[in-house]
Amino acid sequence: MQELSADLLLNAYLNGFFPMADPDSGELEWYCPDPRAILELTDLHISKTLLRTVRSGRFEIRTNTCFDTVLLECAKPAAARESTWIDQRITEAYGALHRSGFAHSVEAWKDDNLVGGLYGVQIGGAFFGESMFRRQDASGRDASKVCLVWLTEHLQTIGATLLDIQFMTPHLRRFGACEIPADDYLARLATAVELPCDWQ
Repeated sequence: MQELSADLLLNAYLNGFFPMADPDSGELEWYCPDPRAILELTDLHISKTLLRTVRSGRFEIRTNTCFDTVLLECAKPAAARESTWIDQRITEAYGALHRSGFAHSVEAWKDDNLVGGLYGVQIGGAFFGESMFRRQDASGRDASKVCLVWLTEHLQTIGATLLDIQFMTPHLRRFGACEIPADDYLARLATAVELPCDWQ
């Protein structure tokens, strides 16, 4: 079985690649999509309903308080995801990235319970979104969406310029996500990773 280390992950991200484990074969596959899906930080589309939820303070947003739990929640089967590409190699490698300060979680809490979140990798002014989750009961409704709104605002605050979402989905398209040629993505990536952005 192929091994996956934090150093290998960082080098892959710097070159436009990211890994996913095939849930059937167990093989670790590397991807550099063309076109590449990104979310422009200044062009986030927020519905009126979601904006009201954000402003209501329904969720307390925390960051990096339970990274491993967020990752494991993202790995669980969900309504639109019967299998997962997040295996033990993924969890261990991204856990190591988190401990070294490169991987972060954004978490939605309600009544002191974790009800949604997302995680990804930050190198300089580039953030590579990996996965998100929400609890399937009413307590988790819109939780991951609120985390995404918080993330885009936070990235702008720290001076980041690139939010990579890898593949386009109908869900992310509604937020204003777009696709750009891989060559354009790699050019933006090279500039973004050199920015001195501190997650804080």
